[in-house]
Amino acid sequence: MTTIIDYGVGNLFSLACSLEKIGEQTELTSDAEKIMKAERIILPGVGAFEDAARKLKESGLDRVLCEKAATGTPILGICLGMQMLFDKSFEFGEHQGLGLIPGNIKPIAPVIGDLKAPQMGWNSLIFPTDKPKHPIFKYVNPGEYVYFVHSYAAMDCDASVTALTEYSALLTAAACHGNVCGTQFHPEKSGNVGLAILRAFTEIPTTQP
Repeated sequence: MTTIIDYGVGNLFSLACSLEKIGEQTELTSDAEKIMKAERIILPGVGAFEDAARKLKESGLDRVLCEKAATGTPILGICLGMQMLFDKSFEFGEHQGLGLIPGNIKPIAPVIGDLKAPQMGWNSLIFPTDKPKHPIFKYVNPGEYVYFVHSYAAMDCDASVTALTEYSALLTAAACHGNVCGTQFHPEKSGNVGLAILRAFTEIPTTQP
């Protein structure tokens, strides 16, 4: 079973439907006790970093996520949920993240030249050639398309990058650190490719740190 954290931010219905489509049982909850028992966790998110981080902290679920990460539970952050896994965000100020993936969230505008921010729409995945393909992409080929909507991206995180996308510059599309992964794109909006990524995530076993 995959537990989706409901903290008032995120496209929960679409995500749950996508998981059900691949035959995965899901549970939407904000209950800390249920999350502590979860086999795997997805942290969704849309909107502003500061607001989402505040809601997660006020609910106490920031501590729960960090505790679960330490036990080896597979965790997947999506879009803003991914960004909150990093050390800091510089979206309208400086805000602390969960610190589960080393790196920072910064605006893409300074690096994309004449292209507009946000990056909105379909773009292809590029896998780094200096490391093995991460297990969440085992059903995905280089160049396949996924759906992005973002004005900020993970930077200062080369060691954790598992996929990139080109939008004038190379931007982080996905990053993983141990059992904690994040996708800047939306698998639940990415058709069959997104479903394949979600399926691969549900197949990752729980490991011990």
